Amino acid sequence: MSTGGLPGGSLALATGDRPAGLPERASVPWRPRVDDPLLRRVGRRWTIGTAWHTTPLIAAAALLVTLAPVTAPVAIVLLAHAWIIPELYASRGAGVLRSRAPSRRGAERRALLLLGDLIDERARRLHEVSGLVLELGELGAWIIGERGAVLVRPGARRVNCYCVRATGSDLPAADRIAHLLLALRCDERDFATVANLAFSGACWRLRRRLRPEHRLALDAARRVCSRPRARGTGSAAARSPLAVHAPRGR
Repeated sequence: MSTGGLPGGSLALATGDRPAGLPERASVPWRPRVDDPLLRRVGRRWTIGTAWHTTPLIAAAALLVTLAPVTAPVAIVLLAHAWIIPELYASRGAGVLRSRAPSRRGAERRALLLLGDLIDERARRLHEVSGLVLELGELGAWIIGERGAVLVRPGARRVNCYCVRATGSDLPAADRIAHLLLALRCDERDFATVANLAFSGACWRLRRRLRPEHRLALDAARRVCSRPRARGTGSAAARSPLAVHAPRGR
């Protein structure tokens, strides 16, 4: 699975005095900048693409059973293929939240202190039980992991899974998450533009492929996105996860 790279050093500039936007955006000039209409078009394309792959299998299964009921086992195999195809896409999307091998304890402890300064108490509790950070933005609710991020769209029905990473093979897990969080806060649309889309589909389908602890973060994001958003909400307020009821335990 290919991943977009975000150098850790440049991400640290997200909190300093610098022009808006991510410098990594210049590395993908052919990509249109992500916004709400583009995300809706991308979602429709993924839905059409999935239907293009699965509908012929379902139609062939129905035709076989209608013409020759004895071919029912073959029809079952075709239906199984029709089910597996979107499940494989969802499994690829779930991969952006999987953790890497644990790093040195001392380095990880220091990285957790940095990450703890960037998020509030409820987000810290959610990170303790899931290893993920929830951030609310203008495009939806973001679930940030070491290898990428999942965007839960308003309405909590669709998710977009993005592969993106902070460069540096020896970075602790919390440091990787902190770098991605800073990049997201610097420019949410550039972040979604630089990252590589791994999956776009239904929340329930992605949830089936997630680990139990990661489902806690997805459920929290869905609760946030299912609530009506007030008009005129500024970016600073929009990205605050204060309204998230993070689980207290598994």
